[in-house]
Amino acid sequence: MRALCGPTDHVVVVGAGLSGLAAALHLLGAGRRVTVVERDAGPGGRAGRLELGGYRVDTGPTVLTMPHLADEAFAAVGDSLHRRVELIPLHPAYRARFADGSQVDVHTDGEAMESEVRRFAGPAEAAGYRRLRSWLESLHRVQMRRFIDTNFDSPFQLLHPDLARLAALGGFGRLDPQIGRFLSDPRLRRVFSFQALYAGVAPARALAAYAVIAYMDTVAGVWFPKGGMHALPRAMADAAADAGGRFHWSAEVTRLERSADRVKAVHLASGERIGCDAVVLTPDLPVVHRLLGRAPRRPVRLRHSPSAVVLHAGTDRTWPELAHHTISFGAAWEGTFDELTRTGRLMSDPSLLITRPTTHDPSLAPEGKHLHYVLAPCPNTTTGPSADTWRGLGPRYRDSLLAELERRGLHGFEASMDRELLVTPVDWTAQGHAAGTPFSVSHTFAQTGPFRPRNLVRGYENVVLAGCGTTPGVGVPTVLVSGKLAAARVTGLRGGARTRRRPVTEGQRR
Repeated sequence: MRALCGPTDHVVVVGAGLSGLAAALHLLGAGRRVTVVERDAGPGGRAGRLELGGYRVDTGPTVLTMPHLADEAFAAVGDSLHRRVELIPLHPAYRARFADGSQVDVHTDGEAMESEVRRFAGPAEAAGYRRLRSWLESLHRVQMRRFIDTNFDSPFQLLHPDLARLAALGGFGRLDPQIGRFLSDPRLRRVFSFQALYAGVAPARALAAYAVIAYMDTVAGVWFPKGGMHALPRAMADAAADAGGRFHWSAEVTRLERSADRVKAVHLASGERIGCDAVVLTPDLPVVHRLLGRAPRRPVRLRHSPSAVVLHAGTDRTWPELAHHTISFGAAWEGTFDELTRTGRLMSDPSLLITRPTTHDPSLAPEGKHLHYVLAPCPNTTTGPSADTWRGLGPRYRDSLLAELERRGLHGFEASMDRELLVTPVDWTAQGHAAGTPFSVSHTFAQTGPFRPRNLVRGYENVVLAGCGTTPGVGVPTVLVSGKLAAARVTGLRGGARTRRRPVTEGQRR
């Protein structure tokens, strides 16, 4: 593994999102002085928090899987995720509701899910589920260390016996047909393949290797942090500060001071100059490229994932048919993905993710109230309507979304709302996200593993990238890994949580 050249005693991390915080913790554990610079007033990045008339709203991810990856970052400084954050396991992880009126609860416990599949679709499908679960576990074992939790310096690193094992498992086939080897019920096939949308690829075209995301969602377990998802970055920032990390909040980086092939300092909008030995950049790629002064050349332009419209709704009632996470599938399927990724039309028959965090933490809303988060995938601004178009389209789409919720049985949803916030691609664009999507660069084969934008920067000896735009990719587990991989590039240490820990002086604590 290639590491940065020269001294790396003081590292400036730009961005206090999950990847930046993971990098900071691993760097602190390896004995580096760390300064984190964040443009917002607090930590989180995409996993932010806003106050909405007494409701505490998570602005980003709502699903926490693979929490041991976060615990690795805490462990790097001798701390623990479970000491800092109360995690509530979700049973069921999801509830899937279908256009024909049927529903299935998705359990991550194997026996519970086998029983539910048997009730839902019969004994043959239950047996197929057990085989599918075993296949997903095998995919994860083959991929995690060799293809996800690794720094690539060359595509030739793929030439390893694990590549043959992945091929033998059918990982280079298409996802939907591979799931179909185990399950014939089209509703169940959706439950175990819709996750490809997280990677920005339709299940019919996604590599079967991306079923590792379904492993995270349906096998490894799903948790909810007490206090909302924002509790995770808040705890990571607190742990980093306790380990000696310094934080600059509401501090926007305007330029990098360069001498030859090294960044010598980071300049803030306030006029402050922070000298450094190395820099970890975690913003979206367009911001990174602006700071670096150029974008790397690629033979083909980067493709971005679909975007999303999110309606945050504070209500005076809820609906008992909703679980913590409910996926409401429309009748359409293949055509929906064509609309999102090819034709650029809004979904004519949308599948929606409805999250009700007050199911497990009523304190996120005023007493007697409920908080709902409705996510509708939509085309990004390159494929579909532009950011400017969304300024007028947003209110109309909000009305159609509420009408769709009514049609799907959430009667009185609009009338129950006393607070609301609509987030559309125009808002993602304003936050600096390329193509108006918070889901960054899609995971096509040509943008995965060693072919994804690298975390080392050509022409710079002491700059490394982290975040969803670089390796390994999009999602809470992968951006946590991204921060660890970035730290390894700085330190030359491969072990993440097994890094050395330096003593923290009282002066550094202050």
